[in-house]
Amino acid sequence: MILKEKIKVVISDLDGTLLNSDHKISQYTKTVFQELHNQNYLIIVATGRHHLDAMPLVEGLGCPVYLVTSNGARIHSPEKELLFSFDIKSDDIKSILNLDIDPEITTVLFKENVWQTNKINEKLNSFQAELNYMPEVVDFDTMDDVSGIKLFFTHEKHSKLIELRDRILENHPELFSHAFSLPFCLEFMDKSVDKSVAIAKILEKENFVFEQTISFGDGYNDENMLKSSGKALVMGNAPESLKNKLSHLEVILTNDNEGVAKYIAQELLNN
Repeated sequence: MILKEKIKVVISDLDGTLLNSDHKISQYTKTVFQELHNQNYLIIVATGRHHLDAMPLVEGLGCPVYLVTSNGARIHSPEKELLFSFDIKSDDIKSILNLDIDPEITTVLFKENVWQTNKINEKLNSFQAELNYMPEVVDFDTMDDVSGIKLFFTHEKHSKLIELRDRILENHPELFSHAFSLPFCLEFMDKSVDKSVAIAKILEKENFVFEQTISFGDGYNDENMLKSSGKALVMGNAPESLKNKLSHLEVILTNDNEGVAKYIAQELLNN
């Protein structure tokens, strides 16, 4: 069966996928997504970003989308209604923060309306084109309630984060799901949380199945989503290790070359 007849749902990651290196969506991409909407495709954007950060970005597409954020810990409807939310318990986060983490590593906790961090990190701030919710510098040791949507760590050295990941998993093999959204970004969610799990909830609500989906991604937090989809494409700018791991999947143009929009225009919209 040709792709166009099978696919009813288009799923895309944001950073490194729909967004270019300046963390913006190109005009061409917007046009393509508006045409998808006109042709009655269901559109889902699934990102590791906080919902307050992601909402203005997807608004820029100019068409209704379901929004999966914090790697699946939140789902918002096209009308911005919160459909699903799941937080990590405070004690579980404390058990990680008590591991005596290298102070060189930036620690970030996503709360509902703010993100808390042990220090200001300019590289992280550059990801927000508009500051819709502010970083709050805190001393995690003095806080009673550290429940949150997502906990993540960032450091220039990937090897330092691998070391930290191994220590956390050694101490808590059962509590968390985790992923590298970027080589310098290690993220922890509750074990029940994953982009693919959240997408399955939306598909069920809309009476679709994964066989009818096409998805685009570039990070390890996209891995299960890509594996579950009827058709899945890996971005040209994805890490080589991910391309090798998903070597059965086609690699398309990079995010800076509008890979997602060009593929959709050619294969789904046939123009």
